[in-house]
Amino acid sequence: MPPASVSQLLKLPASERAELAMALWDSLTDAQRGTAMDLSPEEAAELDRRWAEHVENPASAVPWSEVRRKLQAAP
Repeated sequence: MPPASVSQLLKLPASERAELAMALWDSLTDAQRGTAMDLSPEEAAELDRRWAEHVENPASAVPWSEVRRKLQAAP
């Protein structure tokens, strides 16, 4: 069976697309993930802002397992 095209994958329900995106991300090695993230100065600044916010209020963090559960449950 030939691999699905991007246009076919985009027709999947949102929950299946989210699951596929997570599976693809999880399939990357740490080295691949590191090279995959070339950030713009604006993106880097936003990450710095969010990190500083987290350091100031660590209780506001949401565990990845909860975020993932909500994504998988989304219609």
